[in-house]
Amino acid sequence: MERAVAELRLRLADGNRMLLGIVGAPGSGKSTFSACLQKHLPAGSAVVVPMDGFHLGNAIIDGTPLRERKGAIDTFDVGGYLSLLQRLSRADEPVVYAPDFRRTIDEPVAASIEVPAAVPLVITEGNYLLAELPPWPQVRAQLDEVWFLDTPRHLRLSRLVDRHILFGKDRPGAQEWAAGSDETNARLIESTRHAADRIIPWA
Repeated sequence: MERAVAELRLRLADGNRMLLGIVGAPGSGKSTFSACLQKHLPAGSAVVVPMDGFHLGNAIIDGTPLRERKGAIDTFDVGGYLSLLQRLSRADEPVVYAPDFRRTIDEPVAASIEVPAAVPLVITEGNYLLAELPPWPQVRAQLDEVWFLDTPRHLRLSRLVDRHILFGKDRPGAQEWAAGSDETNARLIESTRHAADRIIPWA
């Protein structure tokens, strides 16, 4: 990671805005890694904008088959995410407000993250940044680089079970979701790692 951060610092030295994607399977530690990366850079030089802010709201998916697959590629507003990345790439507005995802309420929350035009690095983390299903390649086209987090499977699954329990599932339900829907998504995400600019071992 140290080499990656050093090279990133050099890229940012020219003052131009850069969009860096962090991708990995569920439970790989994308949010933790992104926060860690932000702390390794000068204060005020990076903002983290998660793709999870574009989860479809529960009002949309409740009562549909999507509810049992929340987190799958078709349960995100990819058009909205793409539009945000395009705005962030242009950096021609004084400030752009991005949504966040609150696990405590299991919902996206609009305009929760402030991205001033002067911030040179936007780190966006999510599952499907390298997906080949249209229109996801347009998402990839907005990103200057994408790093793939390579996390051991047993660690990912353990984290996922703990997370699901923390936010309301019982242990059998958490294990079933982690080994079922989450793992289906993980296989799709793992199949895209070859397209990443950098593989980051992360445990």
